[in-house]
Amino acid sequence: MSRDGVHTVTLVVFCQVVHGLTFAAIPLLLPLIRDDLQISFTQAGMLSAAATLSYGLGQIPAGYLSDRFSPGRLFFIGLLGWSALSFAFGLIHTFWLALLAQLVAGAFRALLFAPGLVLLASWFPPQRRATAMSLYMLGGFTGTIVLALGGPLLAALYGWRTAFILFSTLGIGAAFLYKALAKEKPRAQPLQHLTLSGVFQLFRHPIMWVCSGLQFVRFSVVTAFNFWLPSLLVADRGLSVQTAGLVMAMSAALTAPSNTLGGYVSDRLKNPPLVIGGALVILAGTSTLLVAVESIPLLLLVIAVNSIFLQSYFGPLFLVPVEVLGQRIAGTATGFSNLFANLGGFLTAYVLGVVKDQAGTFTWGFIGIGGASLVGVVLAVILARMRTRALAVPAA
Repeated sequence: MSRDGVHTVTLVVFCQVVHGLTFAAIPLLLPLIRDDLQISFTQAGMLSAAATLSYGLGQIPAGYLSDRFSPGRLFFIGLLGWSALSFAFGLIHTFWLALLAQLVAGAFRALLFAPGLVLLASWFPPQRRATAMSLYMLGGFTGTIVLALGGPLLAALYGWRTAFILFSTLGIGAAFLYKALAKEKPRAQPLQHLTLSGVFQLFRHPIMWVCSGLQFVRFSVVTAFNFWLPSLLVADRGLSVQTAGLVMAMSAALTAPSNTLGGYVSDRLKNPPLVIGGALVILAGTSTLLVAVESIPLLLLVIAVNSIFLQSYFGPLFLVPVEVLGQRIAGTATGFSNLFANLGGFLTAYVLGVVKDQAGTFTWGFIGIGGASLVGVVLAVILARMRTRALAVPAA
């Protein structure tokens, strides 16, 4: 990789670190935010659902724009807008304004994902694209670790609002640093503009629908774990926010390397569906055990195992559509898949809050997540067969 490539990849990962600070701050500090804004678990879920909805709806437009124009410029706009609205969130004192801020912020965050993945993967050779896509998430997990270790202490000393304002200020600074120093890889061939009719062609590929179903399951599990686990630990298990922060730091520390390792294993085996299905089998069990075990040491063990497999199939799952349909529509295909992922996240963020308010516990919500993971295993088997047939066609 050239020096420009190393600098740009490093900057993208760093931007994901500071983005991870504000993104992970809401679930970790949610008990404090709920008390301050005087809102229910259902309303707390709506905060995440609002950001997830606009983020999800922005996926295909963001992917299309990254294929047609400059992914680097879109990435800068996304980080700057998300960070500015996170700053505003720290100043808001009413639920509906907080909800509106999250709704708009999610649209800017959509400009981070598909353009960022395309920009990062462009500096890697094709046989290492799953690893590259997994590396993209490493920054976010690093930000979560930093937040989980320092966020509760900072909030205890100065309040959650000060923590939010500080983290979002770092995000604004990172956006301008990225704009000044990052480069896009020169294209070997002139850019072939993707037409809108080409975008709609994606709807005709069955493999896109299977991948989208798996994405729905993937982010449902991720949202249940990342957004609601701190509240489960505090409300259902009686732990403090500081202790929950340490647990989330452990979780992120385990998830970060496994994310990249999953991409590496997928590249080595040349079998993404195997990595996807294997991870979902484990997640089906850990999602159920999370609310079944009583012992705190056993609970921590379940969380650790869950964390290792939670995002280990992120890169392989995003790789399959690009692998089958081609690099030219990488951004749009990524946006298409992530739209369905965030529909799953939207429903999970809201429904688990309703379940907690109605049943007084998160138990049935996480049992449902375990069932969704089993559905994902079935879809992974179907994907393996479809991918084998699709990749065999050019050789016929």
